Amino acid sequence: MKSVEDQVLEDEAGYADDEVSFFQDIDLLQKYGINMADIKKLKSMGICTVKGIQMTTRRALCNVKGLSEAKVDKIKEAAGKLLITGFQTASEYSMKRRHVFHITTGSLEFDKLLGGGIESMAITEAFGAQLPGEGGYTGGKVIFIDTENTFRPDRLKEIADRFNVDHEAVLDNVLYARAYTSEHQMELLDFVAAKFHEEGGVFKLLIIDSIMALFRVDFSGRGELAERQQKLAQMLSRLQKISEEYNVAVFVTNQMTADPGAGLTFQADPKKPIGGHILAHASTTRLSLRKGRGEMRIAKIFDSPDMPENEATFAITPGGVADAKE
Repeated sequence: MKSVEDQVLEDEAGYADDEVSFFQDIDLLQKYGINMADIKKLKSMGICTVKGIQMTTRRALCNVKGLSEAKVDKIKEAAGKLLITGFQTASEYSMKRRHVFHITTGSLEFDKLLGGGIESMAITEAFGAQLPGEGGYTGGKVIFIDTENTFRPDRLKEIADRFNVDHEAVLDNVLYARAYTSEHQMELLDFVAAKFHEEGGVFKLLIIDSIMALFRVDFSGRGELAERQQKLAQMLSRLQKISEEYNVAVFVTNQMTADPGAGLTFQADPKKPIGGHILAHASTTRLSLRKGRGEMRIAKIFDSPDMPENEATFAITPGGVADAKE
């Protein structure tokens, strides 16, 4: 019969093993007969972890220069020995979910609406009003991809003052990149994956502001809509995989457009988020933001797998997102 102490120690050991498994380097494949030259080819494609191999199709791996079908089969087999590739009980999966963390928005009411804050291993999408300064204080490093030239470091200094954090420390912990095209936006995700791998467990949040802006510019008109949605789906799939592979929170802002069918349904607000079903299904949690009086903003759960439809009021202050003062 195990004592309670033994069980606790065993559970903690298992938890530590799980934490390490998030960042199983693909160098481990050498133990299963995969040579370093082939491992370097995988890394050149942004595949740096064993989980990354599991998340990549055989077809995509065969497109890597120098990897034959036989080599790909061998790589997949080796990765399978290091990971759970089949089914697991809901209890076992629940243990994995213990690693999910929440990043505070700065407002207790907003956090409560989200079940504790912005969730890791998930994509949180906000559309309507914008959320400036979301990369300010998260307990880990942040990567901010800016598609509309709206990022202002001085906002982070004001947020740092609110939390009594050193300006330089905050600015040094935020990595910034300006994306100029939808292709460039996708290429930056390769850099993001490499950085998350290089500094495993250090980065906690990836922000893209905004997710759709460049796709709207690069693909115009109905004739290019199918191609746009295909490229968007590929990028969102990559984002979801990165969030799960490295246990980070992904927060994206989106824009709204007039809904031509809203008049038939008597909607109070005849606008809808852009991106169609592709973006709707890719986002784990969708938030609708609208302006209230002055600094006041209202956030509403638009879609979520585990949070009920509800609203929260918050404020955008010089020090960032905070609770609204009545």
